[in-house]
Amino acid sequence: MNIPELEVFLAVASERSFSKAAHRLHRTQSAVSQALRRLEDELGERLVDRSTKDGRLTEAGRVLQDYAERLMRLAGDAETAVRELADLQRGRVLIGANDGTVHSLLPLIAGFHERHPGVHVDVRRVHARRIGAEVATGSLDFGILTFLPTERGLGTVVVDADDLVLLVTPTHPFAKRRAVPMAEVGRQPIVAHNDPSPARDRVLRIYEQRHEPLNIRVSLPSLDAIKRGVSMGLGIAILPRRCAVAELSRRELVAVNVPELHLKRRLRLVYRKTSAHSHAAHEFLRVVQELTVNP
Repeated sequence: MNIPELEVFLAVASERSFSKAAHRLHRTQSAVSQALRRLEDELGERLVDRSTKDGRLTEAGRVLQDYAERLMRLAGDAETAVRELADLQRGRVLIGANDGTVHSLLPLIAGFHERHPGVHVDVRRVHARRIGAEVATGSLDFGILTFLPTERGLGTVVVDADDLVLLVTPTHPFAKRRAVPMAEVGRQPIVAHNDPSPARDRVLRIYEQRHEPLNIRVSLPSLDAIKRGVSMGLGIAILPRRCAVAELSRRELVAVNVPELHLKRRLRLVYRKTSAHSHAAHEFLRVVQELTVNP
């Protein structure tokens, strides 16, 4: 059973005539008759009562007519859906990011949605060390990283820059200072992220190399929790500036420079160099490249 044969059957059922069905389908009457015969042979049932002049459907024909009409509507819906993917009226873009990088994605998503509001952008929380592999295997369309991926076949676009700062409350003694040495920072109670990350590892490595203590008192699972902990006076924190833009603008927190920890980060959108992208993913990459060249 296939779509063309069902189209023939529905035309015969609607027109009640082989000749009228043939005219409607721009086919010969013989071709229409043969197509209907193949369908009947496949189902093992007569669908049209040929003993009547009006091409009346048999009981089996009436049953099939209902299902065939539904199948044709479904086929039409499927064709429309696929075409809408190509026209970017629908589709999905899947991106891997984490707490420290997702903020840099938001302006890119906003720019993309201005052009293609029907496409769903799905950002999943993925550990930075897994993002390169998941993009390479196609589990993700894109990822956001602060370092170059080691996996082969990946390209990157620099989409943002950020730096690490010390976050304190406005009433903390450090808030009035333009810069604080890392040794003084290390003696304060620190609120840290308990999930390893390149930035966290670099800070710990610098303290180890200088043989300076780092007084981590509280470890929390998210950046929002860390910022809240700092606001409550649990300690101070070293975080990417981009992650605390709202709190800094509202003066809920103050960013202080630590010269030895002044680590610039370049945030990169990671993508597969192969052309095997969905229409939506291909367009997302094009928009990102456009936005980063003409911010």
